[in-house]
Amino acid sequence: MTLAEKVNFHILHEGALLFVISGPSGVGKDSVVKALKRRPAKFHFVITANTRVPRPDEVEGVDYFFVSKAHFEEMIKNNELVEWAHVYGDYKGVPKSQIEGALASGKDVLMRLDVQGAKKIKSLYPSAILIFLLPSSEEEWRRRLEERAREQGTDVDMDIRIEKMKEELATLGIFDYAVINADGQLNQTVETILAIITAEHHKLV
Repeated sequence: MTLAEKVNFHILHEGALLFVISGPSGVGKDSVVKALKRRPAKFHFVITANTRVPRPDEVEGVDYFFVSKAHFEEMIKNNELVEWAHVYGDYKGVPKSQIEGALASGKDVLMRLDVQGAKKIKSLYPSAILIFLLPSSEEEWRRRLEERAREQGTDVDMDIRIEKMKEELATLGIFDYAVINADGQLNQTVETILAIITAEHHKLV
């Protein structure tokens, strides 16, 4: 018997995989995804739709599709979204066209979603690999939210955010990995995520 007959060489994940980067507001999901886009590895990045006001460094059609609430509600009505949520007064969701394009790309697919969205994607795509981002401490997380609010000239209700984070932490069991995104350690966070992606491609199937 030959080696090829003894061993099935198609035992690894050779095809494209779907990865979801998620976590509470303020843990740095956007910063992590932007850093991943600068790396030489080739991914298909799913762009989600959002009704909030763009931040100064965000680009339409690159970071998000920024749409009005009326437009988003039309998308819901016309069944144009894979999943959507209403969070902190704004809508966010994943257009079906983005998923279809991602699956046809042949590249690993990366999505940036809130926790509610990650749960929905896992229910629709059970093979999706969910990565939960965390700050290194509650103090660090609070500071990030407060700094963001000052930059945007808005108020942040920390009591609401804390309760929401507690709810989201209770869902950790559905995630495959947890990665700490500490201040000043963005490159380390990205390297950890790239290592997870590599490891998933070396899992036995």
